[in-house]
Amino acid sequence: MSDRDGFGTFLFGFLLGGITGAVVALLYAPQSGEETRTVIKEKAIELADKTGDTLEETYAKAEKAAEDAVSKAQDLIKVAQEKATDVTSKGQVILEEAKSRVSKKKPEEPSI
Repeated sequence: MSDRDGFGTFLFGFLLGGITGAVVALLYAPQSGEETRTVIKEKAIELADKTGDTLEETYAKAEKAAEDAVSKAQDLIKVAQEKATDVTSKGQVILEEAKSRVSKKKPEEPSI
């Protein structure tokens, strides 16, 4: 699990460094301030759109995974209930057999 944490930290740092580099490159580009601000604004809008799309996709995947988990849980509950009913009925049969064996035996009279 620590490998995942380390990779996540690396990925976050990599992305942050990339974004920082892009911003610095735009600021030092041979463009006017107005053009640079326009480019930054457009890139920010693109990034926001991509983030929104990714968020929607992630939400849809999570929703599907949750539905699948609920479905599997319901199937497991159904199987458990069927097994419990089966065990109960088998237990009832064994109990009835034991009762019939006991009733067939005649009690011995005590000797004095």
